[in-house]
Amino acid sequence: MPFWGLQKQLGIDVDSFLLRQSMPQPHGLAAVCHAFEREWVECGHGLGQTRARRECQLEYEDFMECMQRTKLTQRLRLILEQRDRMIKQGKYTPPEHHTGKEEPRP
Repeated sequence: MPFWGLQKQLGIDVDSFLLRQSMPQPHGLAAVCHAFEREWVECGHGLGQTRARRECQLEYEDFMECMQRTKLTQRLRLILEQRDRMIKQGKYTPPEHHTGKEEPRP
């Protein structure tokens, strides 16, 4: 920790762009993935890049899943494919409010 907060005094911010979720948010609320980013940064702090990549892989994967939602979208795609297969085989009929055939509401 520096003795003087030179960046703060001069009004410049050189390195906060590295931490996307830690930047100031509207209304002062924490960002959605802030906790995952914090865990990843705390895990890798002081280890060095090579060791941090190896030892903090789980924290990094959690953070990236929170940011990009890749596993969630893959799971949703599989569910929709299964539903389409079941409809084609005649084992499942979607309810009327899912097909758009329901009477419009006032």
